[in-house]
Amino acid sequence: MNRNIILFFFIFIAITTKSYTQEFYRKDNNYVDSATFMIWGSPNFSTQLPFGQGYLSSTFNFNYNVGLDFTFKTKSNWTFDFAFNYMFGSKLRESPDKYLGDMWFQILRDNNKDTIPVVFNGAGNNGTKLAYEGRYWYFGVSAGKIIPLDRWKNSGLWLKFGVGYFGHKIHFTDPNNYYPQIDQKTYRLGYDQRSSAIALNQFFGYLFMHKKRVLSFYAGIEVWEIFSKPDRGYIFVGNLQGPTSNLKRKFSGLLGIKVGWILPFYETNRVTTYYTF
Repeated sequence: MNRNIILFFFIFIAITTKSYTQEFYRKDNNYVDSATFMIWGSPNFSTQLPFGQGYLSSTFNFNYNVGLDFTFKTKSNWTFDFAFNYMFGSKLRESPDKYLGDMWFQILRDNNKDTIPVVFNGAGNNGTKLAYEGRYWYFGVSAGKIIPLDRWKNSGLWLKFGVGYFGHKIHFTDPNNYYPQIDQKTYRLGYDQRSSAIALNQFFGYLFMHKKRVLSFYAGIEVWEIFSKPDRGYIFVGNLQGPTSNLKRKFSGLLGIKVGWILPFYETNRVTTYYTF
């Protein structure tokens, strides 16, 4: 199923993006953009859906992901990236008592007395006393190859493979400091179920390098393989309650759609060619 989804979006993005570039350059159909050495920064956005049986996929639903890449592209179209990603907005799969234990029953008692709003699954609700959501972060490097499909040699199919450090946890928000279990930093660590891992990721998409480089962008499918393990030492509640030293690493995956904008920093002199007839 996942392979079919990846293949569908990969073909769709390649066809639609290539059609766009051809239409945009129709007036300059004799123009050739030769491959050059380039350096760029790339703010990007994606949304991702977890899969697998690991700690991340069994705890969180889909997330939003913002990132910043710093990329070197050689004249032969090899790319090398340094990447940072921050993922947020992921709701939890289980009911609150699975993660809050006695604190959740305290919330229920307070709600029966109409003294506190119901806990909110997802940070950002100003009317809640306690909010929580999944948050992840990633630092890593990747290498890739741009494969031109026509004479726009800096554009084409972009395949990337990366590796780095990945962490994920439950993030709590208690704006009025109502719950000491959350407000005390050392005690809160027993609830957030933080896990970390060495993670792999792959990107399959299309990069469009405009003649005006600042108008360049890319889009495609991104897949992550995460082999995480809880690293707080002890978890207070839930199925993982107890010390974490004996817990094994488990596999979780992320499948998402990613788009990015290219901000050029440096490029060697371009050699452009015009066909004459």
